[in-house]
Amino acid sequence: MNNPFAGIGFAPSLVHWLLFTAAIFAIGLYGILTRRSAVGVLMAVELLLNSSALSFVIFNRFCSPAMVDGQVMAIFIIAVAAAEVIVGMAVFVALYRAGRSIDVSRLDHLKNDEVKP
Repeated sequence: MNNPFAGIGFAPSLVHWLLFTAAIFAIGLYGILTRRSAVGVLMAVELLLNSSALSFVIFNRFCSPAMVDGQVMAIFIIAVAAAEVIVGMAVFVALYRAGRSIDVSRLDHLKNDEVKP
């Protein structure tokens, strides 16, 4: 099978990869700040975590390719992200049962306005 990029001669450098991960991080941050759906917020958090995992792998590749520290950290980040999704979805299912909505801007109905001593 022929490589379609064999004749181009372009290999992305560290700066290109970091710009890519910064763009993914910015998209995730924008998603957190603008999404009203709880599922959309969780997807945006996943983008943030994946961009940081990719940054670990990229720095490992360019700074110390003989070590596997970046890959190990990326695996830990992916494991934490999976646990975060499970806990987040459990919380959102409980919130949906309580209020029949997963709109994060309407979650203040769970707040107790009375201050008890």
